[in-house]
Amino acid sequence: MNEQIKRMQQKLKKHLDEDRYEHTLGVMYTAGALAMRYQENIRSALIAGLLHDCAKCIPTNKKFKMCSKYHLEVSETERSNPSLLHAKLGAYLAEKKYHVRDEAILSAITFHTTGKPAMSLLEKIVYVADYIEPGRRELPNMAEIRRLAFENIDECIYQILQDSLNYLNTRNITVDPMTEKTYLYYKAYLKKEEV
Repeated sequence: MNEQIKRMQQKLKKHLDEDRYEHTLGVMYTAGALAMRYQENIRSALIAGLLHDCAKCIPTNKKFKMCSKYHLEVSETERSNPSLLHAKLGAYLAEKKYHVRDEAILSAITFHTTGKPAMSLLEKIVYVADYIEPGRRELPNMAEIRRLAFENIDECIYQILQDSLNYLNTRNITVDPMTEKTYLYYKAYLKKEEV
């Protein structure tokens, strides 16, 4: 691994708890493996995977203050579900604190939680890697989703979105409109029928 990524890793470790750091390494290596599979830039995938949760362990009230300070818009959905804030704040910190200038990496960090319609390959890779990394607790359909990740990344994304929406809706957790839009986009893109 190159020196820049090693330095980022050492810096990041100070800002995450042990479990989040382990998850982060899992996402980084899974993103790297998916990048190899789909011929995406491996270094970009490793950096996006490494930094995707760089704002995750910041306390909620501090996340709100930082968003205000850095002029990052906070939606109503993010106000009611502040855990979503770490993605946009993480992209900001990746640029300012970790000196990432690549817009593709910053976008992959921004959308790793909600996804977005017509994701780039790097965005898809980080979105999927975050869900399937080896340390992730077993979720419904995990074996199938992990298989799909390396066979058909769009089908994989659709399955993750479907399962995530089911989970959020059954627990009355506010769904980010972007997640809903992403689901509808991939449903239409893959020509899925209602069941």
